[in-house]
Amino acid sequence: MKQKLFAWIALLGFFGSVTLPAQAAMISTPDVIQSQQSQYDREQLFSMLDRDDVQEKLVSMGVAPELVQERINSMTDFEIAQLNQQINDMPAGGILGVIVLIFVVFVITDAIGATDIFPFVRPVR
Repeated sequence: MKQKLFAWIALLGFFGSVTLPAQAAMISTPDVIQSQQSQYDREQLFSMLDRDDVQEKLVSMGVAPELVQERINSMTDFEIAQLNQQINDMPAGGILGVIVLIFVVFVITDAIGATDIFPFVRPVR
């Protein structure tokens, strides 16, 4: 009786242990670099927006800092890279230009109806 029970348990254990095929692929160096670069670009942009003078300017323009962070999170890696490139090309003290650029992006997204941040912008529907 014990042998039959052990045989059934072993048989059920054998059939119960189904292994699924695993797939592995090589990750190219450019893919890893691009992933790391996009993460670095986002962190750089967030650190710039964490500055007190930038947040004061955004609030004075009627934009909540949480909305800016939410909008940056929804931007693609290419858009983030372009924005950081524009920031790096600006002369020192050009932070006002970045704020104006972000403001213009928000106004455009309001105008096309993608967001509703500013009450004075009417969507083009």
